[in-house]
Amino acid sequence: MSVNGIPAELQDALGTAARARRLLLASDYDGCVSPIVSRPEDAVPDPASIAALEKAAALPHTEVAVISGRELAVLADLSGLGAPVTLVGSHGSEFDTGFAVEVTDEKKALLARIIDELHSIAARFPGATVETKPVSTVLHVRNVEPADAETALDAARSGPGSWEGVHSTEGKAVLELAVIETSKGHALDTLREQLDCDVVIYLGDDVTDEKAFAHLRPEAGDVGIKVGQGDTAAAYRIFDTDDVAAVLDLVATRRGEFVGS
Repeated sequence: MSVNGIPAELQDALGTAARARRLLLASDYDGCVSPIVSRPEDAVPDPASIAALEKAAALPHTEVAVISGRELAVLADLSGLGAPVTLVGSHGSEFDTGFAVEVTDEKKALLARIIDELHSIAARFPGATVETKPVSTVLHVRNVEPADAETALDAARSGPGSWEGVHSTEGKAVLELAVIETSKGHALDTLREQLDCDVVIYLGDDVTDEKAFAHLRPEAGDVGIKVGQGDTAAAYRIFDTDDVAAVLDLVATRRGEFVGS
C-alpha cells in the first residue's frame, strides 16, 4: 500500500529518520523541487515543496538544504529560498562562504577556453545552448533532435571534456565541464559534520545525485530516495515532483510531531 505516492516501506523509513537527534533533510532542485523544463531559466519550484521545506526548516534540531548543479546565486533566485534553508550550488562545491576549492587564474583561463569550444559545438546543432557558471559550463541538448543531441555530446566529451584539468558531469540531456572537482556527496558530508546531524534524508533524480546517495549511511538511518526511472544506489524510489512534495511534507509533519512545532 502507498499513500500520496509514498510506498509504505518508505513511510516507515521516513518516520524512523524523523526521530533523529538532529536531522538533515536535503534535496536536489531540478527534477525534485522543480519539474524539469525545456528552458533551465523557467524552472519554477513547486509551491507545495517550498512550503514543506520551510516548514521543516522552522523546526528545532532540524536542518534543511537544497543541493543543486546550478550556480548558487541562480539557485537562490529561482527557488526563492534562503536562511534557514541552506543552499549549495555547483554540484555541491559552492557554499555561501565560497567554493570548496580555490579557483586560480589558471583555472579561470581554462574555463574560458572550454566555454569558447562549447559555443563552437552548440553552433553546429540547432537547439543546443551553452550555460556558463563561475567554475563550469554546460552544454544543453534537450531541445536538439535526438540523434544530433548525442553527436553534440560526443563532440564535447571527446573535445574539451578530454582536456587535462577538466571534470565532466553527465546529466539528463546535459554535459557539464568544470575546472574544479564537484560532488554532492562531499557536500552532504560537509553539511552533516558542520551541522552536527545524525541522520540524512536525500532526494535526487539525476546521475549527479548518485554521488550523494553513495555517501549516505543506511546503517545510521540515512534515507536515499530516487525520483523517477533509472538505475540508482538509493534504497527507495518515487516517481515525480508531486511525490517529492508529499515526501517533504510527510517528513516535516512527522518531525514536527517528534520535536514539537
